[in-house]
Amino acid sequence: MFYIGSPLWSNKEWVGNFFPPHTQQSDFLRLYSRRLSTVEGNTTFYATPSVETIARWRQETPPEFRFCPKISRDISHAPQLDSSAKETQFFTERMRGLGERLGPMFLQLPPSFAPAHLTQLQAFLDFWPQDQRLAVEVRHPAFFTEPHTSALNTLLHQYNVARVIMDSRPIRIGSTKEQQILQARERKPNLPVELTTTTDFTFVRYIGHPRMEVNGPLLKTWAQQMGQWLKQGMTLYVFCHCPYEVHSPVICQALYQEVSSFVPLPALPGQADQSDQPEQAKLF
Repeated sequence: MFYIGSPLWSNKEWVGNFFPPHTQQSDFLRLYSRRLSTVEGNTTFYATPSVETIARWRQETPPEFRFCPKISRDISHAPQLDSSAKETQFFTERMRGLGERLGPMFLQLPPSFAPAHLTQLQAFLDFWPQDQRLAVEVRHPAFFTEPHTSALNTLLHQYNVARVIMDSRPIRIGSTKEQQILQARERKPNLPVELTTTTDFTFVRYIGHPRMEVNGPLLKTWAQQMGQWLKQGMTLYVFCHCPYEVHSPVICQALYQEVSSFVPLPALPGQADQSDQPEQAKLF
């Protein structure tokens, strides 16, 4: 399975290109879920939604759509990750309301979370519900060097948890001024791309450039890798960001098309009905 989407479903700039003209904000999720197949769910990082909100999200989306909620910052950025058992139970129980639409949840650890804190992560994984899929993103540079890379990957493999793969190279391409603007709008750490897989699914975050001629070669390389993973039977959750979010759906569609040249894929939701297809945002 190959799920692709962006970090959010609500963007007014999508009206008239990704969404039909005059689309109301109340219709954003319903339309988004019929054009892309997953969403990162960035809003849950800042506030845990109510039971009623979760029920509405489930009602507005098709059964094959997947939410990948970002775990509350009250948990991921707490002084002690291993002391958040009660908060974690509350959060995961609330997300269960999404039913079959719930994909892997996403724990983004702060840059201060270093290899010395790995025992905290292990304690967290001990009380994490075994029936809930999880992906973990680390941002401390030491996790990308040995022996810390292997130690983290071994731990995640032991608990059947994915290591988030982030590619922020695109926003570090172009003139110095352009790079400064993009990195100011999309504050992502400059870390190596760690391709290691630790379970039966991958969780990729691609931080795209607003110019498709920059993304093109990178997307082709990613498509080859993703095609290999799909042939190995892995499930892929791929999220395309852009410092200018108006371009994110275009990047998603371009990557999906590239992957389909290596592995047969069904059309993205909504593509079969060309009369309802939105125009793509123009890239500058």
